[in-house]
Amino acid sequence: MSATAAPAALQTGHIGLNVTDLDRSLDFYRKVFGFEVQGEGRESGRAFAFLGREGRLMVTLWQQSEGAFAPGVPGLHHLSFQVETVEEVRSAEEVLRSLGAEFKYDGVVPHGEGAASGGIFFTDPDGIRLEIYAPTGADSAAAPVASAPTCGFF
Repeated sequence: MSATAAPAALQTGHIGLNVTDLDRSLDFYRKVFGFEVQGEGRESGRAFAFLGREGRLMVTLWQQSEGAFAPGVPGLHHLSFQVETVEEVRSAEEVLRSLGAEFKYDGVVPHGEGAASGGIFFTDPDGIRLEIYAPTGADSAAAPVASAPTCGFF
């Protein structure tokens, strides 16, 4: 018999991401998500930033990597952010297009065939896979892959 120490209320605290260029990533995450810098450190060999909204820490960026995100190895699959409406998703899409972001699919797509929820799937400057979605409003489009969840980046 195994014991569990699961707390009654559990939610994600924040996500830490390795980046290759802190300034470039700061610019991207601030413009796309409206994050505020809540803390920052820049010492020799140690550069990081804490990002959030309304006093809540959401993402930390750590400049301590080289190369690009590697989806074929164990680790982060993708990072998803929920907004209230599909109009907010489309607004973020416009900002991303102005930044030259790479998209997995064209425009807002549902999470699955006939699903009401859906969003946009794109990468950050280091190739980290990201999603911005709304719980409703995406059901007017066909899913890009009918037999698999869109958020799988298949």
